[in-house]
Amino acid sequence: MAITIIDKTGKALGTADLPAALSAAPKSALLHQAVVRHLANRRAGTADTKRRDDVAGGGKKPWRQKGTGRARAGSIRSPLWRKGGVVFGPHPRSFAIAMPRTARRRALAMAFAAKAASGEVILVDAAGLKPEKTKDLIALLWGAGRRKPDERAKPDGSSVLFVIDRARDEGAREIALCGRNIAKATVIGHGDVSAHALLAHQRVFVTKNACEKLAEVCGA
Repeated sequence: MAITIIDKTGKALGTADLPAALSAAPKSALLHQAVVRHLANRRAGTADTKRRDDVAGGGKKPWRQKGTGRARAGSIRSPLWRKGGVVFGPHPRSFAIAMPRTARRRALAMAFAAKAASGEVILVDAAGLKPEKTKDLIALLWGAGRRKPDERAKPDGSSVLFVIDRARDEGAREIALCGRNIAKATVIGHGDVSAHALLAHQRVFVTKNACEKLAEVCGA
């Protein structure tokens, strides 16, 4: 499988073969499991409600058991009463879902292969890429191969994921800083990439160093 490779100015340099470790055939069940796990693990699980024994007051029996003609009641903090406790309400819990490491890496490779097969993965030769302004990164992400002379590139409705190697890419810090100013762009390190991140964005830009690291991880 071949993917397009561009330089720091967005000019196409040709194509490159996708590493074998990132060419796994997609399986919808495994990708679904990986995405559900990612979304579940992001949940804080801090929602909480008070039970009847957590609500203040209610220690005294409102009225005697018999003789009043009213229904028997033992506490004004019963769930049946206004300002009483909550029945079956949420309480702090963990929504974390376990998934084997091998399955996670396989799902990552499948998501990457699916995006590459759709022509939505672009390999970036990041040598010398150190954007000084946000517009420089915009020109690379939304103007690569499509920009007319003297026409300023602007973010369109498409979302972009830019995967970098924070340790080895020369301009990783500058790319991350510029990416924070773009609503439709997400810049992350190769160690933070997930199947959900790849599938949630319409186009994926990945530097050569980051691609090598992803292939190394998925092939382990």
